[in-house]
Amino acid sequence: MLDATLSRIDNEMEQNLNRLFDFLKIKSISTDPEFKSDCVDAANWLVKDLESFGAKVEKYETGGHPIVLGHLGSESGLHILFYGHYDVQPVDPLELWDRDPFDPVLEKLPSGHVIRARGASDDKGQLMTFVEACRAWISQNGKLPFKVTFFFEGEEESGSPSLVPFMKKYKKEISSDIVLICDTWLFESRVPSIVTTLRGILKEEIIISGPDKDLHSGMYGGISTNPARVLTDVLSALHNHEGIVTIPGFYDEVSELPKNIKDQWEGLNFNHNQFLHDVGLSNPAGEKGRAPLEMIWSRPTCEINGLKSGYINEGFKTVLPSQASAKISFRLVGTQDPLKIRKSFREMVENHVPIDCKVTFSEHEASKASQMDTSSPGFEKAREAISEEWGTEAAFVGCGGSIPIAGHFQKITGVDPILIGFAKDDDQIHSPNEKYDLESFHRGIRSWVRVINSFSELQNV
Repeated sequence: MLDATLSRIDNEMEQNLNRLFDFLKIKSISTDPEFKSDCVDAANWLVKDLESFGAKVEKYETGGHPIVLGHLGSESGLHILFYGHYDVQPVDPLELWDRDPFDPVLEKLPSGHVIRARGASDDKGQLMTFVEACRAWISQNGKLPFKVTFFFEGEEESGSPSLVPFMKKYKKEISSDIVLICDTWLFESRVPSIVTTLRGILKEEIIISGPDKDLHSGMYGGISTNPARVLTDVLSALHNHEGIVTIPGFYDEVSELPKNIKDQWEGLNFNHNQFLHDVGLSNPAGEKGRAPLEMIWSRPTCEINGLKSGYINEGFKTVLPSQASAKISFRLVGTQDPLKIRKSFREMVENHVPIDCKVTFSEHEASKASQMDTSSPGFEKAREAISEEWGTEAAFVGCGGSIPIAGHFQKITGVDPILIGFAKDDDQIHSPNEKYDLESFHRGIRSWVRVINSFSELQNV
């Protein structure tokens, strides 16, 4: 059963690629209203494709772009849900692309063939690995060994404003025993992995205002308060010389990494020197005494993302600016509460602002970290399956970024998602000339077939 299905995938890769290319041609840019009809076209394409191998599919209208739900298999027994998104990032700057972003091509590189197009890796190529796996299984074996629900949204790249209301309204339809998400990567582009920790995020914007206008630095310099200097004082106070964040209570809900996870991460032999060298750096910053992967995956951060004040154009203008602003983000771990940290951060800032200045705050995104319970059904089965396909032992890894959908499933349906992806570090997602390795697409499909086969053993457990 398994070997025959894998052989079918190998023999039908041309058809698989043709379908992916048709999907990639659709300009489903969710953040730009100009492409609203294209997002509808992408949803319709998925409906038709899922129906072609027997799924019962419905397209749900939302306040934004449609959500597609498809169901296959028996209503009783094990129920697997697979999530993906059909929307893509804008292509700007277009002039940096080597070809039309929505004219997909199979390109030969020294490392092998790649699929070049917007959305090839994030997330259309990844999404289609699971769809093609299900198609191949049904074509070879007649039916899937359990119920599968396909859950595809079209707003992931624009903040998913319709997602949580939809999930709450249709909780029964999306509740399952196991949730799969394919929007991650191979560790260092070579080791299959399952992401089990995701950092949360908090975004804050502050504006410090002083005099009612910009002032001449010769007439007012020295005697008047300078908001730019106040802002830099505030920002410099956020860390000490050991790289520790100094906001009161910041580390209250931060736990040390369990030894077994720490040992596993050390066993990955992460080359942090090369990691930094690739972006023109050489020396690890951050908290002293912490391992590089530990800092990226399991420690919280406070980073300055943008600064603005005074005259910043060509030439020189000797003014004391009337305002200074900064954008600051926090990556959160464990059970850190973003709202509690927001409150503590603002109190700290206010305490640093002198009497002749005032500070205003703007709220942005705030979400908690996610940690998956790897003892839940399916985690070890999935790890064994992808290890077999890639010939390398798969690892449970962390993620320095945030994937909010994982937390939404935990909170709304009570299930810890299994995040498996086949992207590579050089896929250039969100950037010009995005690509997805043909190997990732091919072996990704084979990996999901192995996972389906492995999960069938859980059917009667």
